[in-house]
Amino acid sequence: MQLIKGFSTDNLKGDLYGGVTAAVVALPLALAFGVSSGAGAIAGLYGAIFVGLFAALFGGTPSQISGPTGPMTVVMAAVFTQFAAVDPESGPVLAFTVVILGGALQILFGLLKLGKYITLVPFPVISGFMSGIGVIIILLQLGPLLGHPATSGVAQSVQQLPVFLADMQPPALLLGVFALVLLTFWPARLARVVPSPLVALIIGALVVFWLPEGQTLAVIGDIPTGLPSLQWPQFEPALIQEMVQAALMLAALGSIDSLLTSLVADNMSKSQHDSDRELIGQGIGNMFAGFFGGLPGAGATMRTVVNIRAGGKTPISGAVHAIVLLVIVLGAGPLAENIPHAVLAGILIKVGIDIIDWKFLLRLHRAPLFVVCLMLLVFALTVFVDLVTAVLVGVFLANIITVKRLADAQVDAVQVISDDLDEHEQLSPRESELLLKAGGRILLYHFNGPVSYGAAKGIILKLRQANPHDTLIFDFSQVPLIDVSTAMAIEEMIIDSQSADREVYVIGTNELVHNVLSRMQILKLLPDHCVHDRREPALEIAYDKLFRTIEG
Repeated sequence: MQLIKGFSTDNLKGDLYGGVTAAVVALPLALAFGVSSGAGAIAGLYGAIFVGLFAALFGGTPSQISGPTGPMTVVMAAVFTQFAAVDPESGPVLAFTVVILGGALQILFGLLKLGKYITLVPFPVISGFMSGIGVIIILLQLGPLLGHPATSGVAQSVQQLPVFLADMQPPALLLGVFALVLLTFWPARLARVVPSPLVALIIGALVVFWLPEGQTLAVIGDIPTGLPSLQWPQFEPALIQEMVQAALMLAALGSIDSLLTSLVADNMSKSQHDSDRELIGQGIGNMFAGFFGGLPGAGATMRTVVNIRAGGKTPISGAVHAIVLLVIVLGAGPLAENIPHAVLAGILIKVGIDIIDWKFLLRLHRAPLFVVCLMLLVFALTVFVDLVTAVLVGVFLANIITVKRLADAQVDAVQVISDDLDEHEQLSPRESELLLKAGGRILLYHFNGPVSYGAAKGIILKLRQANPHDTLIFDFSQVPLIDVSTAMAIEEMIIDSQSADREVYVIGTNELVHNVLSRMQILKLLPDHCVHDRREPALEIAYDKLFRTIEG
């Protein structure tokens, strides 16, 4: 296996240009995400460097650019606030320990080969969750946009909004709105040369020098230069449960975010990513970010798109992006110290607007009622309760409804055949003859397709509603697989039939079905002459035995 997936020097020029361009786009976003998280602008840069570098080297999507993202920053801000409130001194260290744990969980997800399952979260849940994240980002930036410090949560931001409006700072508001308008209407042809967020940062920093005497704007302030120091993880026994829960949220969200971006990269680059390897790479990057005080990150869609459009195709572009940011940290930190918070707020509000799933929202009125309710429920839980509850409730409800619909379809597909043969075209002439001659006394219970646990009760009920009969034949000839719940339902039907002095046959089981029935000791309920591979011999034996009994 190739040590670095997709590594090649054949596209060196394109990768260098793609990496530099992605770094220019990433710089203002990393600063903004760092400030928004509460960990500081430098934490955003460290996160972009470490996650960007190691995800590129060890990940499974060659053209992907990774770093702090809006959803990950929202979670990290909550984690940072939560542990800082418990212990102001060690809280930041505990928060970065959570980042390390989240990265370790992502590596575990990759080693367990869970990559193909993570993106199976239903679309309405993802849509509601991402739209909720976008609204959270916007609400949390209302304070800085109006010239006030950022609040620690959505509820506080909403409660403080009247105060912010009553005492707004016009220079901050004008600058933030200017940044938002600039990002929204910056021409695409210019964006290929100079990204709009960078222009907003430069103009914002210059405005600080032009302010009339006596007027001030809140700015980023001191940004450390040089390499970060290693921070060893710290655990508080009383907070272990909260730390693990937060780490799981970071790991799950980071994995979904990254793999969805990987799909975008595949479509643009006509390639195929390795989901499990991508999770391992993201996990390594997040662990290093946590060890060095950086924000957690994931595959960043906008930066990945910029990289691919600029010519980046291999992990070299991701590594170049991280190295360029490292050079900036080592020498250019003071240049960013005068960037106003209002400009960062404008940038983040644009990020929040872009995260909201407008494409689906505009078609929400066309969606089925359940989909609409599920999306809005997840959206509301994300904004007003918490992210974990939103995802768990959304996935649970979506899966319950999906299982119910599949179960109904599976039960409907079951055919109960006695002497009415119109609906079963696969019977041979001899099989049809035997069933007709039996006059309804032999019941063929024909399963059609896989049968899952959700259909277990339904198939029992369908049999109980069948016409009276003396012999029951379970036909599994078109069943690729069953689960244990279905097997136990079969056992219940066999026992009920035998209690009513009916003879029961099982036919047509493939290896998978046979193994499940054998392992659960259900076939032991039947004598050898009642288990067959084919339908016709079973019907011959059942018919002969039934009518010998009658004649005798």
